[in-house]
Amino acid sequence: MAPTAEVRAGDRARLEAALNRPAAQQPDWPDRERAAAVAAGLRALPPIVTPDETDRLRGRLAAVARGEAFLLQGGDCAETFADNTPTHVRDNVALLHRLAALVADAAGRPVVRVARAAGQYAKPRSASADATGLPVYRGDIVNSRTPTVRARTPDPDRMRRARIHAAATMGVVRASGAATFVSHEALLLEYEAAGLRAYGSAVHSGLAHFLWIGERTRQFDGAHVAFAALLANPIGLKIGPGTTPEEAVEYAQRLDPHREPGRLTLISRMGHDRVRDVLPPIVEKVTAAGHPVIWQCDPMHGNTRVLPSGHKSRHLRDVTAEVDGFFAVHRALGTHPGGIHLEFTEDNVTECVGGTCGITEDDVPERYRTACDPRLNPTQSLDLARRVARLFRP
Repeated sequence: MAPTAEVRAGDRARLEAALNRPAAQQPDWPDRERAAAVAAGLRALPPIVTPDETDRLRGRLAAVARGEAFLLQGGDCAETFADNTPTHVRDNVALLHRLAALVADAAGRPVVRVARAAGQYAKPRSASADATGLPVYRGDIVNSRTPTVRARTPDPDRMRRARIHAAATMGVVRASGAATFVSHEALLLEYEAAGLRAYGSAVHSGLAHFLWIGERTRQFDGAHVAFAALLANPIGLKIGPGTTPEEAVEYAQRLDPHREPGRLTLISRMGHDRVRDVLPPIVEKVTAAGHPVIWQCDPMHGNTRVLPSGHKSRHLRDVTAEVDGFFAVHRALGTHPGGIHLEFTEDNVTECVGGTCGITEDDVPERYRTACDPRLNPTQSLDLARRVARLFRP
């Protein structure tokens, strides 16, 4: 299906209104004219994903919403230009499929496979400066991890580099021959807006099949939620322990006004010690309001802690406990635990603690390679997938 236009006049007006709202976590480009020129160049590039692929994913996610399938989403915390080689992409996709096969066999239902890939280059941060006073690293699409003022200065030309790398990654994913869709957090709005295309009467992102809005950018009056509401793509929204049931319903009304199965995924990131208390009233309220959302568990972000070494880490014990709590909540309410959302890598890293590989806190610095948050290694990922598989068995 070919695009009928970049974006029609009416949709362009809605897009401009959305982008004029307050936007959290955006870089302060030192040269705004250069940033605008780069974005204009990106709008002229062909899309990375097709609307037919995106519509196919929506159909599969509708089955998840009905309780007929399971959603497994995962990959690197942050893609980088240097490390995201074809071999790394192929191996990460292969790991995603290994995990999915374990779950599918136990669940007795299809597993929809969505990679965090081909666009996960921007990262939200809790502070504007790091411990040394330098501007914080915001992902390769904005600046560099190298700890110098020049490297950390936001550079809009990195948006073009990210677009080139994302297209190459999508080519590797397609060449794998496996039915894998791609996703990323819709964070850097200039980049995301440049990827919009009109197909018939719908506006699609041509940058990913599935986009999500993060915990730090889900303000009701903010640009990110308004931007996501424009899209025909499936949308995810991260909700943390501070989310009220009433807020969850309001998000569903804004992002799923027509109550379409597969349109909206609510991704809970509560922490292992809060999920059993905080999640039930949210699920009950949204379900009572008639929104057929997918309930997905992100057991990673609510369980991050800083070790004495200064490294951010996660203990597989806590990650598993949140998954256990997520399943227990849905079993008690008679709703469908629709999926999990993980940060993992095929590399044999030591970023997370625990698992059958026996990684301890003292081991963490040994192979700590992430660009941002700690990832499960292959053994830990398989440990968790086996746990999910057991939760599906009677």
